Amino acid sequence: DARKITMNNILSLNDALSIFIEDNCHISTASVINGGAIVKENSFFGSNAMAREYIEIKAKSIVGGGDGALKKSLRIGYFADGEWSHNAFRKIISDSDFEIGFITPRWDTKDDTLKKFADMYNIPYVKSQNVNSKGYIDEISKYNCDIFVSMSFNQIFKNEIINLPRLKTINCHAGKLPFYRGRNILNWALINDEKEFGITVHYINDGIDTGDIILQRCYKITDEDSYKSLLECAYTQCAEVLYESLKLLKNSAIEPIKQDKIHPIGFYCSQRKDGDEIIDWSQSSREIFNFIRAICKPAVMATSFINGKVIKINKAKLIENAPIYKCINGAVVGFDSDGFLVKTKDSVLKITEYEFDGKIKIGDRLESK
Repeated sequence: DARKITMNNILSLNDALSIFIEDNCHISTASVINGGAIVKENSFFGSNAMAREYIEIKAKSIVGGGDGALKKSLRIGYFADGEWSHNAFRKIISDSDFEIGFITPRWDTKDDTLKKFADMYNIPYVKSQNVNSKGYIDEISKYNCDIFVSMSFNQIFKNEIINLPRLKTINCHAGKLPFYRGRNILNWALINDEKEFGITVHYINDGIDTGDIILQRCYKITDEDSYKSLLECAYTQCAEVLYESLKLLKNSAIEPIKQDKIHPIGFYCSQRKDGDEIIDWSQSSREIFNFIRAICKPAVMATSFINGKVIKINKAKLIENAPIYKCINGAVVGFDSDGFLVKTKDSVLKITEYEFDGKIKIGDRLESK
């Protein structure tokens, strides 16, 4: 049962379950605390005293140097949004090595799942339009977190908040740093015809995605992949890589890698905006194939125009051994049972999934405006 150890008493029991230790207590060398404990000020732990579950120690206490002296969960401040963050939350909350001290969502979030998690697990839910403000920093300081974690969060952290927790602040980024810093990385990786994409957990510094790398994993991209399949992979694997990184940090088992040791420059990708979805038919078949799959559903879909009417294209197929010849780029040059053929810079590309209010015929032109 629960025990209350009062001032100036000595604890030497090995079977205590849940204890509340007041000021100036001494926990002897051979003690084992099997349950939760809250220890007030000026208490002393012997060198091999062991706490097997959660223990909170107040100011000015002394913990001896033995291997079993303390087992404490890592307290996390969670800055997060969207499905990426849901999967990671589930892994973190199910492990007794971790606890979540508070959740801060995006200011304009439409994600109510994190709020439901906060209510379910009695976790403070703290919204802020400016996480670098003094008021917000004063608010979250009281949670005494060991580390801050950013997962799909959209504010830039400044040095004061970055350095507030003892283990600093880390971010999970769906890009193979030091390449693919920035925004809309999965789209850009497909547009650039990459054969793999990376997920990186790194320290946050005063740059954008430039901090030292804690852990990176890479995943193969084939011609069967699209933005949808990469996104599904990233939703799951971001959680796995973040969780693995937190375990390494908990066990002090990391060897951070400076990004300039991989490449002295790397590169940054800008955010995609309205209008960036328009197809340039003067590119090659492969370039357009990559472009279409890079922004397919659930993204905006690649867009073109036939006689001024919008056509949205969700999927295309490369034609094996298609002849290379000159003609009008964007012209409809053929049909078969599962789509129609469009002339590109070098050959032809089959359009197999699209949305268009009208009839398409040979000789029509797909244009950029």
